[in-house]
Formats: sequence, C-alpha cells, structure tokens
Amino acid sequence: MCWSATADLVAGTAVAGVGVACVSRVRGSRDLPLAALPLLLGVHQIIEAVVWNSGGGSGPATTAWAVVALPLLAVWVPAGVLCAAPPHARRRLGLLLAVGAATAAVLAYRLATGPVTADIRGHTVGYTVDLPQAAVLITGYLLATVGALLLSGDRGLLVLGVLVAVGALACWALWRLEFVSTWCAFAAVCSVLLFRWVNARPASSATTPAPGASRR
Repeated sequence: MCWSATADLVAGTAVAGVGVACVSRVRGSRDLPLAALPLLLGVHQIIEAVVWNSGGGSGPATTAWAVVALPLLAVWVPAGVLCAAPPHARRRLGLLLAVGAATAAVLAYRLATGPVTADIRGHTVGYTVDLPQAAVLITGYLLATVGALLLSGDRGLLVLGVLVAVGALACWALWRLEFVSTWCAFAAVCSVLLFRWVNARPASSATTPAPGASRR
C-alpha cells in the first residue's frame, strides 16, 4: 500500500520491474517462485492504484487486492522458500507450508462468502474482511510467511525474514495511525534484497544431478 494512486502505480511498476529482472536472472527452476515474488508484489500495488481511483468500495479491484494479500501470499511465500531451501530445512518448512495452506483455505473461504470493502482513510486505504478468530489466522499467516523466511536455512532469506518482521510492524503502526502507508517502500526494499539473493545463488542451487550422471 502507498499513500496515493500515483505512488502505488509508480512503486508497483518499479517493483514489478525488479521482479522481471529477478526472473531473468534465475539459474534454476527451484528459485523461480521466490524470484517471481517481487513481480507479484508489483502487480499487487498496481491493483491498489485502481482501488484508490475507484474511491474504495467493494469492486473487483478490492477483491483482487485481498486475494493476493491474504490467501495467495500465505501459500506462495512458504512454498517458494521450501523450493529454494537446502535439504536439511525442508521438513520444518513443509510443516509451515501446511500451516500456510490451512490458513489460506480459511481466508479464501471468508473472501468467497463474506464482504470485502476498502475505505480511503487520509493517506491510507483500509480494508475490511469478516474474519472470525482473526488472531488465530494472523498467527498462522505470520508463521507461514515470516516464519518460513526465518527458518529457511539460507542466510540471505534469514536477513529478508528479519526485515519483513521489523518492517511489517513499522508499516502496521503507521497505517493504524492513518498517517501514511509505507508498504510500497518496504516492498521495494524487499524486492531489491531478493534480486541480490537471486544473483548470489550458485548455478547448482536449483538443480540436482541425474542419478548415475558422470562427473568430470
């Protein structure tokens, strides 16, 4: 989220551009889901520009924004981390992916059966979704997303996880004060870190030699 439609559009386009660069630099298929994450975040911000221009409400753009922010990211992030993680971390990450999938299923059901609305609140957009037992869902969401990064077994993703945890708290505090939304800047920083992570990955990180393949 940014503080205006123009800011969302500009930031979203820039973040999506970083995503395209990340995808183009991937050296193996296992890194592709995480490399594509900035592209998804950029599209997400561009969708919110449409929400701004429509004055909020409960239109298709609002629903699309909520689908990406809630059920999709709850699965995408832990699945991407699991794909890219070293073998010794995959068991625990599989558990976090299961938590994310269960959380996403509930969130998707609530989005499909309940109203989703957006309200322009000064320099922020407030979204309202009917979520019974919200504390449980938020806990599952954070475990699946932030937890997966922190327990990834990869130093670069660990740094990203710490940034996500601290940055999300700061963004939430500013949003609650209805001062200004800083999510777009935060997403841009995370995207740059992911670009650096992609560039630092060895070519063998996402490929596994075929059984019986000869070595020279």
